[in-house]
Amino acid sequence: MTPENELLDVLIVGAGLSGIGAAHVLQRRCPGKTYQILEARPALGGTWDLFRYPGVRSDSDMHTLGYSFRPWTNPKAIADGPAILDYLHATAEEAGIIRHIRFDHKVLSATWSSADACWTVAVAHNGQQLRLKARFLYACSGYYDYEQAYRPEFAGESDFRGRIVQPQFWPENLNYDGQQVVVLGSGATAVTLVPTMAESAAHVTMLQRSPSFVVSQPSEDALANRLRRWLPGGLAHRLTRWKNVLLGIVQYAIARGRPALVKRQIVRLAARQLGPDYDVATHFTPRYNPWDQRICLVPDGDLFRAIRKGRAAVVTDEIERFTPNGLQLKSGRELPADLVVLATGLKIKLLGGMQLTVDGQPVRPSETLSYRGMMLSGVPNLLMAFGYTNASWTLKVDLTANYFCRLLRYLDRHQLAIAVPRRPTDLLARPLLDFSSGYVQRAGGELPRQGSRRPWFVHQNYLKDLLNIRYTRINDGTLQLGPAGRMPGS
Repeated sequence: MTPENELLDVLIVGAGLSGIGAAHVLQRRCPGKTYQILEARPALGGTWDLFRYPGVRSDSDMHTLGYSFRPWTNPKAIADGPAILDYLHATAEEAGIIRHIRFDHKVLSATWSSADACWTVAVAHNGQQLRLKARFLYACSGYYDYEQAYRPEFAGESDFRGRIVQPQFWPENLNYDGQQVVVLGSGATAVTLVPTMAESAAHVTMLQRSPSFVVSQPSEDALANRLRRWLPGGLAHRLTRWKNVLLGIVQYAIARGRPALVKRQIVRLAARQLGPDYDVATHFTPRYNPWDQRICLVPDGDLFRAIRKGRAAVVTDEIERFTPNGLQLKSGRELPADLVVLATGLKIKLLGGMQLTVDGQPVRPSETLSYRGMMLSGVPNLLMAFGYTNASWTLKVDLTANYFCRLLRYLDRHQLAIAVPRRPTDLLARPLLDFSSGYVQRAGGELPRQGSRRPWFVHQNYLKDLLNIRYTRINDGTLQLGPAGRMPGS
């Protein structure tokens, strides 16, 4: 392990999907660079180690959510959490990344000095505070709070004789066999929990204030599984990955271009799954258009199947209050419950909550603009892994890691040390994410913003980013580059 007083080339924050991928690309493309990964938790895996609720799984296919450099060979393309965690462990162990990870190291703050051209990072570990120095800081800590979830309060909770749990903090060995379960929410977590819990609970009710788009997809990619039998593993993976990327881009474009048509089709498919007598207009017809919020994926129609069998139900209503035996709804109906699961959403926390200071001036990310979706205006030598809302997170993360290595090699060739994006004075700012989901709307004061033109405009499109990130010039006139000693462009 690198001594505390040694200057590293790169400090990566977070040993989840993004951090392991970033380290792998860095080792391969910049083999001489020294780096460490700071992980606040005692194990790697990030989301896939934190979430332990029943049925936890990916909400996009693993051929695009997995790494470009490591084929996904599991027959199931929509994979469960343990399978994804095994994939991450195997990637980190085979590449020797494990020895670069400092577990139980929580980043508190990072202070930049232009005179020294480095970050000094304050880290909490075993009740003590350490200080590490690095030329570049690479934030791969995701965008939500691991320590808190969004937790609305309801009247009468203290009267309830049952148990209330949150998926993000699922109790170990929680037994709900034979119980009446109510899951609050209609997003990806809720539609995952309901069919899984319905296998052993007496009954599960998904209680939603308003419906989400829910689409069934086969858990296995038949073409991918055939290609693996016919072709070398790497080639089969690349072909499947590109097939899924292009299919996703086309489907998204059609949904945004013809929203009424796509909405009718999604609702029609749900009605076909649920039968002619089911009230899809109330329970599966959202008020918004497709991709105003993320579409919920149910592998092999498991949610619809649980409803058809009578093991689960959907109720669209609002909570008036908790009662001793369940929930009183505003419609007057009472839902019996032994267990209530609050699948009510995430709480945004950017950069793992670390506080940034640049040459003595505190930085608020919400007052910055996002450069190429990966750097912050006015903040030098800081990269941020931030994925797509309409496709697999890892697609953008992979582009970011490869761009970062191009940047490092460019700086080395030209004997430069500092890279900082400078915002033009005439640039209009707009929200980073054009998304109506509650967790995004609640995070207005946390996220940076984007600009009205390139390279400040954030594309939610892998092909456009591939051209604008992989093949763009590093020295593009917006990214200011300079030697150690003073901030470029200041």
